[in-house]
Amino acid sequence: MTNTGMNMRGKITFYEEKNFQGRSYECMNDCSDMTSSLSRSQSCRVESGCFMVYDRNNYMGNQYFMKRGEYSDYMSMMGMRDCIKSCRMIPMHRGQFRMKIYEKENFGGQSHEMMEDCDNVMDRYRMNECQSCNVMDGHWLMYEQPQFRGKMMYMRPGEYRNFMDMGMSSQRFMSMRRITDSC
Repeated sequence: MTNTGMNMRGKITFYEEKNFQGRSYECMNDCSDMTSSLSRSQSCRVESGCFMVYDRNNYMGNQYFMKRGEYSDYMSMMGMRDCIKSCRMIPMHRGQFRMKIYEKENFGGQSHEMMEDCDNVMDRYRMNECQSCNVMDGHWLMYEQPQFRGKMMYMRPGEYRNFMDMGMSSQRFMSMRRITDSC
């Protein structure tokens, strides 16, 4: 396999214990339930690609973005309260990025089309919050606070009428960033 082909796939290895100790589980694509392979995971290595990891099965709950690197104790590094239970590989996107954000759920209220990162929807668009969106192109991270802080959510192309349906405790987001890392 060529180097380019390997980078497109992505590879992450999870370990039961901190510092890459204990049993391991290697993943090269989406995994909706890791608990059948590992009872817990406290460290991981991302060898290639980018991944979103989730603290609940079926890509629900708190989400964390992981790119190439070593995470010897990601629970304390990222402030996680629970182990990773599912993960999703983020495909590399080449081309433009487009997303339409809406102030209210079900595509209500004012709307704005975005093609660049936005560190504060209130400052840029005079919107109090973003409660739904339509991702037309690219992959995005949305954050519940301005300046790309707080809980995050991975958005791939599709319509998102209500963020609560995706297992998020908060249904509003205040900043958005394109996933442009080549990982």
